[in-house]
Amino acid sequence: MRIIRYLQKPSQRISLAAITEKGNVYSLPYNDYLELIEQAKNKSIKTVDLLNELIHDSLPLIEQLEELDLAVPIESPEVWAAGVTYHKSKEARNYETTNGKLDDITFYDKVYDAERPEIFLKSTKDRTMGPNEELFLRSDSNWQIPEPELGLVLGCDGEIIGYTIGNDLSCRDIEGENPLYLPQAKIWARSCSIGPAILPADMVLDPYQFNIICRIFRDEKLLFEEFANTSQLKRRYEELVHYLKRDNILFPGTVLLTGSCIVPPNEFTLIDGDRVEIEIPGIGKLNNVVKVQINQAVN
Repeated sequence: MRIIRYLQKPSQRISLAAITEKGNVYSLPYNDYLELIEQAKNKSIKTVDLLNELIHDSLPLIEQLEELDLAVPIESPEVWAAGVTYHKSKEARNYETTNGKLDDITFYDKVYDAERPEIFLKSTKDRTMGPNEELFLRSDSNWQIPEPELGLVLGCDGEIIGYTIGNDLSCRDIEGENPLYLPQAKIWARSCSIGPAILPADMVLDPYQFNIICRIFRDEKLLFEEFANTSQLKRRYEELVHYLKRDNILFPGTVLLTGSCIVPPNEFTLIDGDRVEIEIPGIGKLNNVVKVQINQAVN
């Protein structure tokens, strides 16, 4: 079962719900995902067992999943991201840094092989968008791409309590120009989305066997499609969480994006109106249209 948040009508109240493998949607008596996980711990049972108890004598919603107005599945106080965790990512970073001279050794080679991973703050609660919400392109970049990633939903002690999908919009030209520009290449208004659902961690047999598919549509015509698998990840999830926790405050519900192994061709850049669809079977499809901000100020 997957967990979503959706907007009830006409009350406009955000509610938590579970989606069964058959696609039925059941409303849950909790305010958010953290409360669901805490209740399962208090009862010393698995999340799936608690969910089965809750929906046993309940009727599913009349609406199908596609008819619901989905919200971000968790209001994560902070979204962090790990970089250069896949070989494909290292190659892409090297390309943009060396103008295609891939024989040159760069700091990205060092990061890929180093003990300490690259981890950076990607977004905050008010900056993080949900499924079907618009993302914004940065006004001072001419080379922007989505980065489809598996997201770890973390408890206060760093325990992995769920998995979701993340879209880490990135500016390849800004990051390639100077590594110190990374924050501007990664963080701006509406540059991150997560969703559409959370898959509870105790329902996952092997988290290193998630398939990730990224599709980009232009004028609703498929422009790009590529597949990857989390088995290609160089680092373990616990390793990434360990370094995120080190000398840091970890808020309950923090999401850690684990890096991308899918990179569009080097000549590609997103433009106004493109739709990005990131799918991880078992979690769902995260859809976002990217837009140029009408009121962007270009200096």
